[in-house]
Amino acid sequence: MNDISGTEPVEMSDILHFADEDTSDIKKTNIPPKWKIMIVDDEEEVHDVTKMVLGDVEYKGTGLTFLHAYSVSDTIRLMNEHPDTALILLDVVMERDDSGLKIIKYIREELKNNFVRIVIRTGQPGEAPEKKVIVDYDINDYKEKTELTSQKLFSTVIASLRSFENLVTIDNNRRGLEKIIEASTKLYEPQSLHDFSKDTLINLQSLFKLNDGIFDDNISGFIAERDGIGYNVVAVIGGYDNSEYSKPRDIITDEITEFIRRASQSKKRFYFDEFRYIDILQSSTGKEIVIYFTSKIPFNQSDRYLTEILSSNISGIYENICLTKEIEETQKEILTTLGEVVETRSKETGFHVTRVAEYSRHLALQYGLSEGEAELIKQASPMHDIGKVGIHDNILNKPGKLSPEEFEIIKTHTTIGYEILKQSKRKLLKAAAIIALQHHERYDGKGYPAGLQGEEIHIYGRITCLADVFDALGNDRVYKKAWALKDILDYIKKERGKHFDPALVDIFLDTLDDILTIHDSHKDARTK
Repeated sequence: MNDISGTEPVEMSDILHFADEDTSDIKKTNIPPKWKIMIVDDEEEVHDVTKMVLGDVEYKGTGLTFLHAYSVSDTIRLMNEHPDTALILLDVVMERDDSGLKIIKYIREELKNNFVRIVIRTGQPGEAPEKKVIVDYDINDYKEKTELTSQKLFSTVIASLRSFENLVTIDNNRRGLEKIIEASTKLYEPQSLHDFSKDTLINLQSLFKLNDGIFDDNISGFIAERDGIGYNVVAVIGGYDNSEYSKPRDIITDEITEFIRRASQSKKRFYFDEFRYIDILQSSTGKEIVIYFTSKIPFNQSDRYLTEILSSNISGIYENICLTKEIEETQKEILTTLGEVVETRSKETGFHVTRVAEYSRHLALQYGLSEGEAELIKQASPMHDIGKVGIHDNILNKPGKLSPEEFEIIKTHTTIGYEILKQSKRKLLKAAAIIALQHHERYDGKGYPAGLQGEEIHIYGRITCLADVFDALGNDRVYKKAWALKDILDYIKKERGKHFDPALVDIFLDTLDDILTIHDSHKDARTK
C-alpha cells in the first residue's frame, strides 16, 4: 500500500486515497466523543484511514465516536443499537454489488430513520452510477473514494453533522410544541395550586430534557408562592426533591433570593442566565409565584424559545387558578356569613357554624374521606340550618318547650333549606342541600324529615348531625343551658347506633382531644 500522506493513488481502487492537505485548522479536544459516525465498508484499511483522518475532529466542542460495520448484517445490528447515529459513510459494493443500496432502503423504509445523514463513498462508481443513486435513493451525498482528500472528507463530515443537528433541533422543537399543546390542555383542567405547580415543573423539565438530552439529576426546580414575608415553596422537582431540605423554605437560599430580585428588576417576561431560568408570575388578584430551574448543562436557544411559548400559557392558567380561588374563597365566606346570620337570628352562639364546620372536616378525614371531600363538607356545613329563615321568630326564639304543632313547624327548616339550595348545579351547594335536608335524621330511623335509617342517610348528613348536636349541647341556647362535657359524652355514648352512626361515635371519642382543641380555638366571646 502506498504512503497515505502521498499524492499518488493507492493500488487498491477500493481503498481511500487522501491528498497531502493542510489539516491544521481541524480542532482538537480532550472532551469524550459524542457524535456517532458509522463507517460501513468491507475493507479494514478504509476504516483505519478514515478513523485516522477524522480522529481528532470535533464539531461544536464535541468529538467523534466511530462505529464499524463490514457487512449488511453488521450495519443493521448497529443501527438498531445506535439509532442516534449522525452520519454513515457507506460503501455500495460489499457482499453483493448492491449491499449499500439495500442498507439505505432498510434505514429509510424499515427503521423510518430520516435523521441520519448517509454519504455514499464508492470505489466502483460503475456499479452504482451517481445520477441513478441520487434520484432513486434517499442519500445526502455521493463521493468517489479517489476524489476524497482529507480536507474534503472533513468538510463532508462537518456539513453532515450540521445538517443532522438542524434536523434534530427542528424535530425537538416540533415535539416540544406538541408537548406544550398537551401540557396546556392538561394544565387548563381545574386543579389546586399544588397540582398545577407540580405539573408545570414536570412539563418544563421534559422540555429541557427533550432539547438537551440531559438526565433528571442534572436539572432541578421549584415553584414558590409569595406569602407576605417571603416565599413558600409549593412544589419541587429534581435535586430539590430530597431530605436535605428539612423545611421547604430552606430551598430558597440568599443566592436564589438575590437572583429572584435581579430577575424582578429586569422587567423581562422571564429571565435566563447560562445555567438558570426564572419566571415571576403575578395575578390580577395580587398573588405571585416564582418558577425557578437550574441545570448543570447550559440552557440553549431552543430551550428559551419553547419555554417562552409554554410560559405564556402557564401565565394565563395561573391567572385563572387565582381567579377561581378568589371566587371559591368568596363563596366560602358568603356561605359562612349566611350561616352565622341564621344562627344570630335564632339567638344562638356566634361561632357555632365555624365549630361545626371544623368538627365535620375532622370527622370526615378520620372516617376516610379524601382531603377534597372533607374540605367540601367543611364549606357546606355552615348552611345546615339555612332553612330557619322560613321559621317565624315566635317559634324560633321561644324560651320554653315547643308545642307539638310548633315542633312540626320547626322541623320544616330541613326541607325549606333543601328547597333553597337544591336547584344549584354547584358541587358545594349540592352538598349543602344534602346536609340541610338530612342533618336531623337519626341512625335508628326515628329522625326527620324522611325517617331515613343507617347508611340511607348520606355520610354528609351523618357527620354534620354528630358535629351539630355536640356543639349545640355544649353551648347555651334560648331554651336551655350548656351541658357539662361529661354529660355530653355520656349522651353521645348512649346514642351510639341510635341517634348517631356508631363508627363516627367511635372516631369522635378516639380523637376527643382534637375535637376539644377545635372547640377551644373558636370559643364564643362570652364563654372565653
